[in-house]
Amino acid sequence: MLFAGSGLFTPHGPATYYYNSKTEEGRLLVAELSAQPRLSPNYPAAVNWSSYATSVKNYSGENKTFPGAVRRDIFTFSELKQEAGNHTVCQKDLCCHLTYRMSNKSKDEVYVLGAFDGLHGSVIKYHWQICTLLKCKSTDLSTCGQPAETAQTKFDMFSLSGTFGTNYVFPEVLYSGVQLAPGEFKVLSDGRLQSKNGTSKPLLTVTLFGRCYEKDLPHPLRSFL
Repeated sequence: MLFAGSGLFTPHGPATYYYNSKTEEGRLLVAELSAQPRLSPNYPAAVNWSSYATSVKNYSGENKTFPGAVRRDIFTFSELKQEAGNHTVCQKDLCCHLTYRMSNKSKDEVYVLGAFDGLHGSVIKYHWQICTLLKCKSTDLSTCGQPAETAQTKFDMFSLSGTFGTNYVFPEVLYSGVQLAPGEFKVLSDGRLQSKNGTSKPLLTVTLFGRCYEKDLPHPLRSFL
């Protein structure tokens, strides 16, 4: 069914998670969670997800863009041709800003910055705003957005932000082997997703998923209820 895992997640990170794309075996996940995490003295501060991104001008440069499909959603991509720099890519109302520095860029790998602002889904359509730094499946740009599970390139640093029109934004960092990276990144109050001390393992993707619930289309079955 193309699903390979799940997890129990908290404001402080994953309590437990499981990922296995090689077999169809499942696993029961059990963890003790706080019933009222907001009462914790170290509960994360509120984040203004668009504060930084709307305060800076788009990073200039001759950054050519091209379309690419991620799970049938057409992203606007721009290749990261240099080992370090600043990058901006936009789609509709969303502009994604990236500052990065690679530590051991592999000649056999291509990374892109991507933006998506639109409806996702074939039957039930819901609205995403997504900023993503991702590794392409191969050096052929037409494969950008196709599933990739391994990487060789590490990053000394990255900082990703976007002009999100929602407060519901969910960060994700994945390492080679589709491994989560708890404790290795931070979210600043102005909406920047940053690495703490570089990446300890090769990087697959850094993503900010924004959900614009008010822009979702009505459920197609509601008219029959």
